[in-house]
Amino acid sequence: MKTIYLESLGCAKNQVDSEILLTYAIENGYERVDSPEKADVIVINSCGFIEDAKKESIEATLSMRNAYPDAKIILSGCLAERYGKEMDFEEADAIFGNHDLSKFPEVLKEVEDGDKGIVDIPEYPDPDRERDDRKVLLSRPRTAYLKISEGCNHCCAYCAIPLIRGPLRSRPMDKIIEEAERLISEGIYEINVIAQDLGAYGLDLYGKSRFVELMDRLSSLSGDFVLRMLYIHPDTFPLDLIDLARQRSRILPYFDIPFQHSSVKILRSMGRTGDTEKYLALVNKIRSAIPEAVIRTTIMLGYPGEDDGTFAEVKDFIRRAEFDWMGSFTYSREEDTPAYKLRNKKDHDKAHKEALKYQKELMAIQEEISQKRMARFVGKVERAIIEEKIEGEDLYFGRIYAEAADVDGLTVISAGALKPGDVVDVKIVKSMGFDLDAVAL
Repeated sequence: MKTIYLESLGCAKNQVDSEILLTYAIENGYERVDSPEKADVIVINSCGFIEDAKKESIEATLSMRNAYPDAKIILSGCLAERYGKEMDFEEADAIFGNHDLSKFPEVLKEVEDGDKGIVDIPEYPDPDRERDDRKVLLSRPRTAYLKISEGCNHCCAYCAIPLIRGPLRSRPMDKIIEEAERLISEGIYEINVIAQDLGAYGLDLYGKSRFVELMDRLSSLSGDFVLRMLYIHPDTFPLDLIDLARQRSRILPYFDIPFQHSSVKILRSMGRTGDTEKYLALVNKIRSAIPEAVIRTTIMLGYPGEDDGTFAEVKDFIRRAEFDWMGSFTYSREEDTPAYKLRNKKDHDKAHKEALKYQKELMAIQEEISQKRMARFVGKVERAIIEEKIEGEDLYFGRIYAEAADVDGLTVISAGALKPGDVVDVKIVKSMGFDLDAVAL
């Protein structure tokens, strides 16, 4: 049997694409293997969002080619989609974007036959025919990502996503419900609902956002499961969602809202409509309705126009908001985005060095806040999903609702015989920096 290995880079949306690619491969006679040295075909499902991600994708492909010269290598995903027609990349046997994943079997056939080229797909597929029956999940036991839309219409000045993924294309609601039912029937406990902006769901299909209605229907399904929402744009946050999340225990009170900045000067240049007070009002509205709510955000530093004054505004915003979790990244100057022309490369390189200093200072502030916020869980009883056993100990890594996979802290759980995917009640006995210490009940 032919064998295939896939390395998935970038975001959770890319992971769903990777799962679909593997499903197509399996249906076309391939066996998935867990190591590239066993593979006839190696797929690098790339990220192309920012400069560091692009470098990682290129380096991963070069590394695979050097290590496994006899394997067929396919560069797929966002980097391939964005630059595929321009890339003269001898190390890849095929370059395949992400507009229409159903074409992947054609790519496999090409590399099998020794052909080399790019599958050019000028049009986006109808979301109604995008497959929703993944045979492979790359997430942890009993967790899965559920993608409800593709692309984005916000077109923030710095962001290359609309160039790569295209405009907003929502999946029909019934299709999403059917996929969720299938995941639940297969034993999935934590369903992570994802999109570039969850709140925009339905605008293209129905003329208005229907995300709250979708969450209402999803949370009404039968079974033992919870829903985690990842990425809601703050400028179009559907306020009715707060009441629904308060009423439905299946909707985890975890809100991932990428504010990106708080200075009006920077936000307007980015193409965003918020400001410090509007954003703080949203945070306070969520916490007033749901005191146990956890809020995560991301902040961009080094955007054109950033200076000591705008950075001081961000620091004040972070201190006042007291986010449970915060990630930060430095602005990447991406060609073909509106922000690209706001400064030249020399000025950008200089600003980037300053942004790294800003980032270090901001994350030090946030570290104290996150540790303080996590300490409030001590003494509480929460449900936790087990991720893995700590070898040689009666200890396990797990997560409570306050912790999203891969980006937040973990809960270290003392327990007897458990296995990954088990869901247990735990009592939090101590906070340890970003992590929690708990005992299974």
